[in-house]
Amino acid sequence: MRPITEITRADMAHIALGGAFLGTGGGGDPYIGKLMAEQAIAEHGPVPVLDVEALDDDALVVPVAMMGAPTVMLEKLPRGDEAINALRSLEAVLGRKADAIFCIEAGGLNSTIPIAVAASAGLPIVDGDGMGRAFPELQMVSMTMFGIHACPMAMADEKGNALVLNTVDNLSTEKFARVITVEMGGAGLIALYPMTGRQAKEAILRGSLSLIHNIGRIITTEQAANRNPADLLARELNGVRLFEGRVTDVDRRTEGGFARGQARLEGLEAYAGRVLTLKFQNEFLVAEDETGRPLAMTPDLICLLDLETGQPITTEQMGYGFRVIAFGLPCDPKWRSPHGLDLVGPGYFGYAHQYQPIEDIERN
Repeated sequence: MRPITEITRADMAHIALGGAFLGTGGGGDPYIGKLMAEQAIAEHGPVPVLDVEALDDDALVVPVAMMGAPTVMLEKLPRGDEAINALRSLEAVLGRKADAIFCIEAGGLNSTIPIAVAASAGLPIVDGDGMGRAFPELQMVSMTMFGIHACPMAMADEKGNALVLNTVDNLSTEKFARVITVEMGGAGLIALYPMTGRQAKEAILRGSLSLIHNIGRIITTEQAANRNPADLLARELNGVRLFEGRVTDVDRRTEGGFARGQARLEGLEAYAGRVLTLKFQNEFLVAEDETGRPLAMTPDLICLLDLETGQPITTEQMGYGFRVIAFGLPCDPKWRSPHGLDLVGPGYFGYAHQYQPIEDIERN
C-alpha cells in the first residue's frame, strides 16, 4: 500500500470511494464531504498528510466528524462551516489552537469532512483514525480503549448554534450528545477527543487515509477495466465474498438518532435458493444466512458493492431490486481484545452471537 503524503482535489474521488467502502454501509454518503473538501482545497491548497510518528509529543490533535443518522444527511445538507465552528469552539475552551486534524472513523462522510476542515484551517491531517471502519456511537473508538476522554466536546449545527459538553465518561458523552443531535435536526458537526501527539501515537489506528485512498484507486481502476473490484479487493485486503443476491426487502427507520433496520437478500447464480439478512444500526453489524447462522459480525466489516458496477452501497441508498455483493473484511486486531469486544462486539448491540473472527467462520 502506497502511503499518501498530501491530499489534492484529484485525490478526493478515490478517498470518497474508499470511504464509502470502509463505511460498512454507514457514516453517511461521503460525496457531500468530497465536494466540501474539493472546494476547501481549491481555495487553500493541498492538505499535508502526516504519519502519526511525525507529531510532536505535546501537539494538540483533534478529530472532527458528523454525528447523527446518515439518512438525515440525504435531505439536511450542511451549510459548510459547522465543522470549523465546532473546532473553534473546542479550541476556545482548551485555550490553544489545534496542531493537526484526524478522522474519527475511516468511513463515509467522516472520511472526507475532516479533510475540508484541515484545508480550511491550514492544518495537516494525520494518516490514521479511531475505528478502521465506521461505528454508530461516539465511545466506539480506539481512544476509549486507551483511556482518552471524549470531552470537552464541541457541537455545532447549520443554524449557528454551538455548545460544549463535559461528561464523566465516553458512554455518557454519547448519550447526552445523541439527544442534542436529535434536537439539532438529526445531525450535527462535532470536535472531540482532544489529545496530545504522544496519546495519538499510542491510541489511533494507523494508515487509514492511505488505505482509503488505495481502496478507492482499486475500485476506480477495476471499474475502468469493466471488472467488478470485489475479487481484487478480496486479494488485497484479505476479504471474503459472503453473498451475491438481490435486495427483496428493506426495513429501515430513523430512531433515537440512528438509522436502524435490516435488509433481506435473495441469492443469485451460485447463491440461488439462499437468503442473507443484513442487520444494521447506521452500519451493517451482522450478516446471517437463512437459518440465522452468522456469516460475519461486528467488529469485522460487512460492505455492499453493486453487482454490476462495483460501487459501494450505503444503508440509506440500499433499496428493493438492488443486485449486490456482500463482502466481509477482518477488523483491526485492537477490536478483538476483550475491551474492544465489550465496546463494539455483537453483545453490545443486543445480538446473541458469540463473536467469531470472519476468517474462522465456516461457509458452505
